[in-house]
Amino acid sequence: MMAKVLQKTYLILIMLFLYAPIAILIVLSFNASRSRVVWGGFTLEWYTSLVNNSTIMNALWTTFGLALLSAFISSVIGLFGAIGIYSMKKRDYKIMLFWTNIPMINADIVTGIALLLWFVRFLPLGFSSVLLAHVTFNLPYVILCILPKLRDMDIYQYEAALDLGAGEAYAFMRILMPQILPGVLSGFLMAVTMSMDDFVITYFTKGAGVNTLSTLIYGEIRKGIKPEMYALSTVLFFIVLVLLILVNLPYDRLHLNLSSKKSDRETT
Repeated sequence: MMAKVLQKTYLILIMLFLYAPIAILIVLSFNASRSRVVWGGFTLEWYTSLVNNSTIMNALWTTFGLALLSAFISSVIGLFGAIGIYSMKKRDYKIMLFWTNIPMINADIVTGIALLLWFVRFLPLGFSSVLLAHVTFNLPYVILCILPKLRDMDIYQYEAALDLGAGEAYAFMRILMPQILPGVLSGFLMAVTMSMDDFVITYFTKGAGVNTLSTLIYGEIRKGIKPEMYALSTVLFFIVLVLLILVNLPYDRLHLNLSSKKSDRETT
């Protein structure tokens, strides 16, 4: 009995540690006072100011556009890169896998400074430099998401399609792509997440006039974070929450339907 109480208490403490800051952030987004310690009444003023604040909205659209574009480019390059690595001999495969893991283990500040030195020499800093930087650090994640699906696929179906007269492009799109598509989607979502979450590499490679949400918030820390940022963070939190609910609900229903059908078959 005591062990169960301790387990529940431990779990409650973990949940409080994780979600108490988010709860405080949500409450502050409805606080009429700019103070973080004084409650000035309920208001929606900061949400209205958020929509009318061009600086924050430009940073928001830049963040989303950069994340989606870099994720798409890195997914396409990573797909063919993963296929190339998978097709190598065992020794070359291990070598390439070793080099692919290095950027993931490497510190972001090292990658950021290295890319900064490279771009200063060959490319002016701006949106294009940030995009290339995000594609660079997203690629290993995409490749390592696709490789397990390539190892699990049935290559003989592809070879059989070629023997039956299908072209390589047709066999790839109709035979191989459906088998590795979950890995591609996982890599794409991972790239979107990493791109939106990045600060260090973006800070070193963005140049003047380009701001994402992370760099904008960092620049405002000295002056004090605006309440509009609380409102923006609250909106983003609930968007993610709704997406998680929508993604998980169909799976639960499908699982229940499959379980009910299985039980019906067993009873019959």
